Amino acid sequence: MRAACRTYAAAMAVTQMPASVPAAFGQAVEQLRHARLRPEVRLVEVPAPQRIAPHSLALSAEVDGLEGPDGPEVASGRFVLLHDPAGQEAWQGTMRVVTYVRAALEPEFASDPVLSDVGWSWLTDCLESAGARATALGGTVTRVLSDCHGTLAERPPTVELEIRASWTADGDDDDAAGGGSGVGVLAHLQGWAALLGTVAGLPPLPEGVSALRRGLR
Repeated sequence: MRAACRTYAAAMAVTQMPASVPAAFGQAVEQLRHARLRPEVRLVEVPAPQRIAPHSLALSAEVDGLEGPDGPEVASGRFVLLHDPAGQEAWQGTMRVVTYVRAALEPEFASDPVLSDVGWSWLTDCLESAGARATALGGTVTRVLSDCHGTLAERPPTVELEIRASWTADGDDDDAAGGGSGVGVLAHLQGWAALLGTVAGLPPLPEGVSALRRGLR
C-alpha cells in the first residue's frame, strides 16, 4: 500500500469533534472519516464554512492519473457536509451536502452540445449506484473552453468541466447518520468520489474488487 494511505487514527489525531456537536452530525462525520475510496482519490480535511450552518465538515480531493501521485492531478473537488438541527426550508431536511468537481476533458468535447446533460447524468447515476438518496438536488454544469493565442497559438484548446451541486442527504437526521436506513452520508461521499473518477476518465473498478482504505491526511 502506498505511503499516502494513512490509518484513521493517525489522520484524526488533531481533528476530534467537540462534545457539543449533535450526535447525528458526529456519527455522520465518523462515517466520512472512515470512507473506503479507490486509491486514486486522495482526501484531505480542510477548513469548513462557518456561516452557512451551525455545524460543518469539508473534504478536498485530488484524483491521481496513470502516473500516480507524482504526476499531474486529473480531477479535483470538494465535499462539504452541513448540519442545522433546526432545519432550513430550502434544504427540506437538516443535513445538506454541497459539492464541487472539476476535471480537464479531451479537446473534442469542446463542441459537444450535450456535455452539460451528460455531466449531470454522471452525478445522478453515481449517487444512485452508491445507494445515496438525494432530496432537493440542484446544481450547475459548466464547460470552460480556453483558446490559446500568441506564442501559445499552436496549442490545442483546453476544455474543463465543472459540476457544482447540493442536496439533502436522505432527508432526516437518522438516515443521514445511518441510524435509519443504514445508508447514511457515507454513500453520498462514495457516490461523489465515483463522480470524480468518472470525470477523470478512470476505469471502473472490476466487479467484486474492493477499494483500498485511504485515510484522511
